[in-house]
Amino acid sequence: MSFLIPVQNQFTGPIPSAIGNMSELAYLVLPHNKFSGEIPSSICDLRLLPLLHLADNNLEGQIPKCLGNFNSSLLLLNLGGNKITALQSTFAKVCSLQSLNLNGNKLEGIPHSLINCQRLQNIDFSDNEIRGAFPFWMETFPQLRVLILRSNKLNGTMLEASKIEHPFPKLQVLDITRNVFVGSLPDRYFKNFGGMIDAKDNLTRVQKDVLQRFFDLSVTLKGLDQTLWRLLDTLTTIHFSSNNFSGSIPVSICNLNSLRYLNLSRNTLTGGITLSLGNISILESLDLSWNRLSGKIPSDLTGLTFLSKLNLSMNNLVGQIPQSKQFSTFQNDSYVGNWGLCGVLLTKQCETTDGKLTFPTEDDDESGFIDGFGWRCVVMGYGSGFFPTEFIVGEVQVSEACEVAKSSWYRAVVSIPIEVKSGEMEKVQCPCKVCTGEINPRDRSSAVAANADPSAVVADVVDGPRLERSRR
Repeated sequence: MSFLIPVQNQFTGPIPSAIGNMSELAYLVLPHNKFSGEIPSSICDLRLLPLLHLADNNLEGQIPKCLGNFNSSLLLLNLGGNKITALQSTFAKVCSLQSLNLNGNKLEGIPHSLINCQRLQNIDFSDNEIRGAFPFWMETFPQLRVLILRSNKLNGTMLEASKIEHPFPKLQVLDITRNVFVGSLPDRYFKNFGGMIDAKDNLTRVQKDVLQRFFDLSVTLKGLDQTLWRLLDTLTTIHFSSNNFSGSIPVSICNLNSLRYLNLSRNTLTGGITLSLGNISILESLDLSWNRLSGKIPSDLTGLTFLSKLNLSMNNLVGQIPQSKQFSTFQNDSYVGNWGLCGVLLTKQCETTDGKLTFPTEDDDESGFIDGFGWRCVVMGYGSGFFPTEFIVGEVQVSEACEVAKSSWYRAVVSIPIEVKSGEMEKVQCPCKVCTGEINPRDRSSAVAANADPSAVVADVVDGPRLERSRR
């Protein structure tokens, strides 16, 4: 027998150790079943096996130590979606592995012996419990196109000095979302990712066409999780969301002229949006939300004619929103939470010739809810009188904003965006002038009487020291 491919047959129980007696077996494909227990070590007797696919079962424990060096013919190893706790295999120098998928397990580390597998094209260790530093030793892989380390516990910086002149020369997909990386963005990588510079529209194939049937790549594109069954050379993405990166966006990112998807959201990046982003002419998705970026939105970005998704929300951007070309297609949710921005899409209009600001009237929508990028505004409790002085924000899935009145003018001026992790409670105290009653949000004349510009009220609310938070 050359093939054993019983896919989605609801098989249960352990994989029988007798499977090692099938010495002529070339393809062992048992995904999407209910196999349990450990992978039998007898599987290492399958010396001709180029493909081992056991994904999406209930396998647990350690991967057999012999698996890394039992077979110089093994090209694809997919054990994703199980409960494997350790990869203790020692990969031999004759390793021919091209695709390694161990996502969705309980691994805590990556064996350094994997460096012997210099033919690797795809590596997916996402959704594990891997700790420690970024695996800089993978820079030497000459054929690596996909590196996915999403949702682990990796930490430290990505700025380690290296003697490698061209690290990751063919990398197209780098996803390190939801880790604990700190420090500046890796400028050195942006200068050298050859797979994201002048990429050609070709199909990347594994060595044998039959293996392509079992290739799957889980990526996040334009905010949606997708599974790809083919890898084009033009699929290029950098996904650094939900870490603790700081500093500015490097100008060198413009070198990646074949980059299509860029997500740097949910970090603490500062400074302005670099003009060089306008040089990535085929960029399709740009997410810089939930940072501390300041300054104006560069008009150079309007030249990104392929851009179909833009999220600049929850920053400190100011000035008028560009409206020419592609930017005319984006809605309010691309900019929400930037108190200094103005334009036709926002409640805050830009200054007129007499220098005055235009605000919405009381006839505007009074719903008290704003939906955009998965966040809603909810008031859970109130203090005494007409003005809420403290309130409790309950459990949410992504993030929430608290609003403190129903008046649309008040809502436009005093909404306070906050981020709350699922399952936590957070108490927010709002000692701004409106909340304490110094300014009546329903009476604009009181703002004038108090010598307070409505925009100053916004400054009071979003100013860091004035917004106190305490965990319950």
